[in-house]
Amino acid sequence: MTTELSTEREVSPERRIALVDLLDRVLAGGVVLAGEIRIAVADIDLVHVSLRALITSLSTLERSAADDE
Repeated sequence: MTTELSTEREVSPERRIALVDLLDRVLAGGVVLAGEIRIAVADIDLVHVSLRALITSLSTLERSAADDE
């Protein structure tokens, strides 16, 4: 008795549509990611880095800039 193992994961069409819709919403509205990194020794901060990233589409960014004018 031989069985073949599939190396490809089967993804349902509904899942693909959901990922595309999620990406469309993120790019249409924009997302801000923020984080901090702090390195301390004996409660003394040696390094503190603050990170922020904006993920959006260019058309959304241009539309937002035009609304602010």
